[in-house]
Amino acid sequence: MPPQSRRWFLGLSAAFGGALAACRSNQALPVEPRALGAPVGPYGSRSRFERAIRFFSRSAVPEETASKTPLRETCGIITPSSLHFERHHGGVPDLDPAAHRLTIHGLVDRPLVFTVDELKRLPSVSRILFLECSGNGNAEWKGGNEPDVQRTHGLTSCSEWTGVPLAMLLKECGVQRDASWILAEGADACKLARSIPLAKAMADVLVAYGQNGEALRPEQGYPLRLIVPGWEGNINVKWLRRVKLLDRPAMTREETSKYTDLLGDGTARQFTFDMEAKSVITHPSGGERLPSPGIYEVTGLAWSGRGAIARVEVSVDGGRTWTDAALQEPILPRAHTRFRSPWKWSGEEALLASRCTDDTGYRQPTRAELVAIRGVNSNYHNNAIQSWRVAADGAVTNGNA
Repeated sequence: MPPQSRRWFLGLSAAFGGALAACRSNQALPVEPRALGAPVGPYGSRSRFERAIRFFSRSAVPEETASKTPLRETCGIITPSSLHFERHHGGVPDLDPAAHRLTIHGLVDRPLVFTVDELKRLPSVSRILFLECSGNGNAEWKGGNEPDVQRTHGLTSCSEWTGVPLAMLLKECGVQRDASWILAEGADACKLARSIPLAKAMADVLVAYGQNGEALRPEQGYPLRLIVPGWEGNINVKWLRRVKLLDRPAMTREETSKYTDLLGDGTARQFTFDMEAKSVITHPSGGERLPSPGIYEVTGLAWSGRGAIARVEVSVDGGRTWTDAALQEPILPRAHTRFRSPWKWSGEEALLASRCTDDTGYRQPTRAELVAIRGVNSNYHNNAIQSWRVAADGAVTNGNA
């Protein structure tokens, strides 16, 4: 931050400190416990006073229902497994890990079949990575009508994933010279399948069996799933059952009629893998009401499928001026990054927005910049700046509408 901003921030810190001291001086002592608490249980649960839940996007086909992460209620960068967004096309299969198998075949010297236990005996790695559905923010393409950040941006989450590198398994099978793609297929009812360039598969793709320190949840692909760092969510195939080595992409439904970007001239972008740099303010955001003028912290999340977040800027006047926000550690490649910026609200209408820049130099665009290139026909890969309008009465609504 520039020096004057730092002095202002230190002044705000002093004001916060004085306000907290005044609050503490007026507080009564905590209530003395008068009864024994609940006994220890076999599996942990959250406090009955916590209310954060996933929002469900209803579909005419119940098996295709999606859920969205309550980003405003999360802390730091890790999403609890129970609040991770959910998206699938054929329901959640009930798979016995003792019976499940992963087959690797096609253009390999030695086709192999792995049990889950065999994979768990191999050297494992853990990585903190975000996942984002490429349809995240699709309603904002046509003007913005979702009321809160959960419904505009809730199809992204960030977890610690544990598993084995796919490259280790492919090398054991002996990849043939003609192989240049893989086809990954799930064990769900629709047998969702996606093509992935072999170079990516050998670089950093995981066959994961763990999430946030425990086994994958069923809706997250139990007992095995692919984690393809930085790439669109649909390609991170869940309930992974086979990997086939090919000399060309398989052209499945999920990469032809679906998950392609229809442009204004009628052509379509295909294999738009990387999720571009994106950020969103989670507080203050839609659905909140600021109680009175005063000092607030603007906070949110930023991420990029191409690397680490290098900079986040915040505007309170609809993008006319921008101020650097502080990035909270850890700052990891292809993971959510928390940003924070102090703001003194005068009580007048304001338009809050954030924009991020990743370490490749790519900066998050405005909606107008995206539309100028791609039109408004696409339902995927919207990484445009999101704004929130703060009315004089403190009510916060979607500023893109």
